[in-house]
Amino acid sequence: MNNITIRRTAVAVAAAALLPFSLSACSDSGSEAKAAPTAAAGAAAATGKSSPAGDAMTGGKPFGPACAGVPKDGAGSFGGMAKDPVATAASNNPALSTLVAAVKQAGLVDTLNNAKDITVFAPTDDAFAKIPKAELDKVLADKAALTNLLTYHVVGQRLTPQQLENGNFETLQKGMVTTTGSGQSYKVNDASEVVCGNVRTANANVYIVDTVLMPK
Repeated sequence: MNNITIRRTAVAVAAAALLPFSLSACSDSGSEAKAAPTAAAGAAAATGKSSPAGDAMTGGKPFGPACAGVPKDGAGSFGGMAKDPVATAASNNPALSTLVAAVKQAGLVDTLNNAKDITVFAPTDDAFAKIPKAELDKVLADKAALTNLLTYHVVGQRLTPQQLENGNFETLQKGMVTTTGSGQSYKVNDASEVVCGNVRTANANVYIVDTVLMPK
């Protein structure tokens, strides 16, 4: 075997030896490039954080003084309510027991749970307590009047806090509600304060309010 043959053989052997390492490096690099977004997405899903674009669409996290009374975990927590449709989610919040009873009385549980992308202005028990008992009992006993009242609290789209800054929205009752405010302070119809806003459920954004909204 002459020198030229020996050199060619050595080069071929070296190339053959290096080829697996080159392929392995390319494969690892490609895997890392593909895995990185998946890992990031997984981390975001695990923490419940969304992208900046998602934050802009959803308006961020719940806010308001009454949010402190929401359980930290379980079905009544913000995470738990996000998994359930709105009527079911409300039933797990002890501050909304009168509203939940009224929704059941009006036969609106399935209507609200099956609706897609709505906003509910949800009066607290204290909000209902502001109504004279005789007047409230009269409404609760009249299914048509109760349905009229409750559907006035529902808007047929998910509203972000930004949309509430100076808004005018048609309700399922066909009446209009007006919203004003900024930051973490909002009013509905110039009278009802949002005390815990931007609560997410599976099919709705909920703004818990301190006064029952009365349709005109």
